[in-house]
Amino acid sequence: MNTTHNVWIVDDDKSIRWVLEKAFLKTAINTRCFNNGADLLQALKFELPNAILTDIRMPGIDGLELLDQIQNQYPDLPVIIMTAHSDLDSAVTSFNKGAFEYLPKPFDLEEMIGIVDRACQHKKHQSSPPDAQTAESTPEIIGEAPAMQEVFRAIGRLAKSSITVLINGKSGTGKELVAKALHRHSPRSKKPFIALNMAAIPKDLMESELFGHEKGAFTGAQSRRAGRFEQAHEGTLFLDEIGDMPAELQTRLLRVLADGEFYPVGGHNPVKVDVRIIAATHQNLESLVEKNLFREDLFHRLNVIRIHIPVLSERSQDIPLLMRHFLKQAAQELNTELKVLKPETEQLLTSLKWPGNVRQLENTCRWLTVMASGREIHIDELPEEILITPNEDAALNSSWELSLEKQIKKQLQTGSTEIAKHTIPTVESILIKAALSYTRGRRHEAANLLGYGRNTLTRKIKELNLES
Repeated sequence: MNTTHNVWIVDDDKSIRWVLEKAFLKTAINTRCFNNGADLLQALKFELPNAILTDIRMPGIDGLELLDQIQNQYPDLPVIIMTAHSDLDSAVTSFNKGAFEYLPKPFDLEEMIGIVDRACQHKKHQSSPPDAQTAESTPEIIGEAPAMQEVFRAIGRLAKSSITVLINGKSGTGKELVAKALHRHSPRSKKPFIALNMAAIPKDLMESELFGHEKGAFTGAQSRRAGRFEQAHEGTLFLDEIGDMPAELQTRLLRVLADGEFYPVGGHNPVKVDVRIIAATHQNLESLVEKNLFREDLFHRLNVIRIHIPVLSERSQDIPLLMRHFLKQAAQELNTELKVLKPETEQLLTSLKWPGNVRQLENTCRWLTVMASGREIHIDELPEEILITPNEDAALNSSWELSLEKQIKKQLQTGSTEIAKHTIPTVESILIKAALSYTRGRRHEAANLLGYGRNTLTRKIKELNLES
C-alpha cells in the first residue's frame, strides 16, 4: 500500500470505531469516523473518500439505507458493509444493493484491511441495482457461525449471476437449501426450480428423467413427456448427488452444457433450453476423476464456482438456533404445543457430533415434539440413539478420567491437601444422584445398580446430604 487512501468509517459503537482507527494507523490508509449515517452523507457533499466502511444496525439511517443513498448519488464509491447480526437476507440484500463486500463481526482485522485496500483501488462500473426479489415461503438458511457466513457471502455474490455452481457437503448438511437460495436470489427466481437426485433414480430411467421422451420411444411411452431440462427452461436445474451419474449420461450432460440443446429419448429434433445448472455431491469428485469414474471435462464444466457446506459439528454455535427453529416448525406442522429445551438439555445437544447433520437435528426435534411429556424437554427424554454414537463410548470413558486426573494434578500443584477426602465424596455423590435419577428415586434398584446394600446407600445419602 504505497498510495495514501482515505476511508470513512460509520458505526454508532464508539469501541468499534476506536479499534478500526487503531488498525489503520499501521497502514497507508487515513480514516475519518462518524457515529451516524446522516453526518456522513452531509460530509460527502464536500469531499469524497476512496471507500466507506459502515455498520448495518444504527439509529436513524441504517447501513442498508445509507448504501442505497450512496449508490444513487455516488455510484462509483465502494461501500463495505459490516454487521454483528449477520444472516442470509442481509448478505444478499447488501450485495444486491451494490456493496463491495460484506463482513460479519467479529472479523479478522488483517482480512478487513486487505478488503478495504482492494476497495480503494477498485474502479467500480456504474450499474443499476436489480429489482428486489420477492421473498418466497421456502425456509431460509439459519446460521451465525463463521463457516456459514462464508456460504451467505457466496450466495450474495452470486445473486446477480446465472453461473454454474458446484455444492460440496456431507449428507444432511442442507445442499438443496443452498441451491434453492441461489435460485431464489437470482434473476431466474420467477422461473422453475427443478430438483433431481441422481442417487434416487434407477439408471435405466435417468436418461428419460433428464431429457424426456417422445411417444413410442420405448414400451410404455404412450405420450410425449418433457424431461427435467425442458421443465427447468429459463430456470434452475438442481442435480443432487452428481457423482452417481452414469458415464454415458455424463457425456450427454456435457453436450447440453456446451451447446444448450439435447435430443429427447426417441427424438430426432433438438430441443433448445436455457437452464442454469447447480450440482451437488457428498463425494470427492477430484478423486472420482482420478479413478476414471467421473469425466474430467464435465468436472471442470461444473466446478466453475464451488460452495462448501460445513458439517453441523463445525458450526455447533448454530445448533441452539436451529433447534428452536425446528421445534417451532414441528409444533406448527403437528398443531401441538411448542416444546422448549431446558438449558442443560440444550447444552448437551449442542455438544453432540450429529453425524446426520442438520437433517438428523430436524428429525430429532420432530421426535421430541411428539414424545416429550411436558412443555420443557429434559435430558432423560432424549432418544438414546443420539446420545452415544459409534466409537464414542471409549472417548466418553477416557474424557472423564482425563478430566479427573487433570483436576487432581492441578490441586497437587496448588498445594492442596486431603484431596481424596474431598474428591471421593464428590464422585460418590455423582454416582448416587445419577443412579437415583435413572431409577426415578427407587433406592433398592439404585443400590443394586451401584453394587451397594440398601442400608449402605441410605447411610451414604445421609452422610452426603443428598436427602433432598
